[in-house]
Amino acid sequence: MSFQAYIRNIFLTDDDPDDCMLFLEALQEIFSGEKANLTITNDGVELMEALKETVPPAPEVIFLDLNMPRKNGFECIAEIRNTPKYKNIPIIIFSTSSNADIVDKMYAYGANYYICKPQSYPLLKKTIEFVLSFDLRKLSQQPMREKFVINMV
Repeated sequence: MSFQAYIRNIFLTDDDPDDCMLFLEALQEIFSGEKANLTITNDGVELMEALKETVPPAPEVIFLDLNMPRKNGFECIAEIRNTPKYKNIPIIIFSTSSNADIVDKMYAYGANYYICKPQSYPLLKKTIEFVLSFDLRKLSQQPMREKFVINMV
């Protein structure tokens, strides 16, 4: 799969070290030698600090876990969407929860897409590859609610 030249600056915020390692490995395989910059933060406080230090330029996309210590994903998305210089950054919720109420809440908060963490490495890689194949315009616009959850099989 060929990736757009602009998908190179990616943030992942997740407190699970194993999930972070698998995400990084998948990303390295997807880009296979091409330059992709992944910034990993382990909670929402670190994410907001990283954004303050690096923006501009803004990351092309943030993959955001919801259940984290110190500042959770709910608090982060609210802060990002209410901060003018961050509000247009695409946010992909990357969570173990498939609870419909949480999915609806994230849609209302302005997340761009929602992914339930895949249970296998091949599905994780396929899911990340699918999301990163979107052009920036598609990634930046929130889809209709029925297309909000990405579920690769």
